Amino acid sequence: GWAGEVPGAGGKNRHVCHAAARLEMGSLWEEFNRLGTEMIVTKAGRRMFPTFQVKLSGLDPLADYVLLMDFIPLDDKRYRYAFHSSSWLAAGRAEPAAPGRVHFHPDSPAKGAQWMRQIVSFDKLKLTNNLLDDNGHIILNSMHRYQPRFHVVFVDPRRDSERFAHQNFKSFSFPETQFMAVTAYQNHRITQLKIASNPFAKGFRDGDPEP
Repeated sequence: GWAGEVPGAGGKNRHVCHAAARLEMGSLWEEFNRLGTEMIVTKAGRRMFPTFQVKLSGLDPLADYVLLMDFIPLDDKRYRYAFHSSSWLAAGRAEPAAPGRVHFHPDSPAKGAQWMRQIVSFDKLKLTNNLLDDNGHIILNSMHRYQPRFHVVFVDPRRDSERFAHQNFKSFSFPETQFMAVTAYQNHRITQLKIASNPFAKGFRDGDPEP
């Protein structure tokens, strides 16, 4: 369950070269992935469910690290959902990429020991489709597919640290966390699974609007 790094990991700083990340709630992510995960994007910003959470190992307990996430398009296509076949179909070329943003974990920077002590949860991260968003949310295009990426960055105390920037981080991608950005769930089985497994979806279960 511990993820290796994305390709091209040669020549990394000793403070990050042994870093490993395990995706939490892996079986739930797999369950969503089998159905085709959808994540809601709204103008105000919506939190992800499942929440992206990882358990870290292999960090230097005494070194400082910044943890962050970004989201990259999986392809250059726009999609539509075909209800008669319950499947996603390519529907033309992707819209111009939204501004590429990163989300820093709010506890950054922190010592390796702190990051490894508990599960790291990106529960403050929100997804939006508002191109003019000024809240720092991740901006995505609806009906496009994305891969979340997780990055561990060693805070290099050397004065000329920018020279070594390419050596001071390690990146992780979990294919089972890929998703389609939507403004409303298209696959009813995704809706059912979200309601069944999300403790904050009580409003849906009771027939009330989501708080």
